[in-house]
Amino acid sequence: MDRAADRLELVTDPARPTGRLLLAAGVEQSYVDTHDPRHLHFEYVRRMAAVADLAAPAGTALSVLHLGGGALTLPRYLAATRPGSAQLVIERDPAVVELVTRELPALPPEVRVRIDDARAAVTAESAARYDLVLADIYRAARMPEHVRTVEFVAEVARTLRPDGVYLVNVTDLPPLVATRVHVATLRAVFPDVCLIADRRMLRGRRYGNLVIAAAARPGRLPVARIYAAAVRDQVPGNVLHGAALDTFVAGARPANDG
Repeated sequence: MDRAADRLELVTDPARPTGRLLLAAGVEQSYVDTHDPRHLHFEYVRRMAAVADLAAPAGTALSVLHLGGGALTLPRYLAATRPGSAQLVIERDPAVVELVTRELPALPPEVRVRIDDARAAVTAESAARYDLVLADIYRAARMPEHVRTVEFVAEVARTLRPDGVYLVNVTDLPPLVATRVHVATLRAVFPDVCLIADRRMLRGRRYGNLVIAAAARPGRLPVARIYAAAVRDQVPGNVLHGAALDTFVAGARPANDG
């Protein structure tokens, strides 16, 4: 039986005829502009893209692992901004892959999509393979427990090259308990971590998405430039790093398997 909870749709954005929204049970999941892959509709996607833009000189091809595919917004963006980048997308839901493949523009051959569980895929990867790992992993609006532990993050770190960067989308609501735990978890593995979000979220005034960036080398994150990009966004953001992040995460303990 076709249950409403499993319903997937691609609908046209009435405000932008070339825009397509991926809905799951009526909830917005992803957005793609069929004519302009550089157009990024969602605030958190723009924040992830801004960090990706700063990960290497403009136009440089990178090796990228995407955990969670949706409508493949960021793979399309990176294919446009960094041509020739080898990208692997892991998506657990074959129905999403089938719909997006059928209804949206084809991907370049450098982008591969595989149906798999994110943790299983990361565990099977070889070491020091990727420049970027981007995680946007949700089931029924919740990040699965097995991809938010120290053990999983350590596996992600293993797959990154020495200058590699890990980006995570976190959905949370005040008082941002899940985000604080996730930051503490990443800090247990990575020496350089920052948090990027709408200022209202950091003040506990709204529900939404936050982005955590983590780097395998101390001092790797270009925090001042990330902050400048966050301030310029149409939804101005802030960046917590160093002492400010210490204060934010105080009292939170990393999550572990089991």
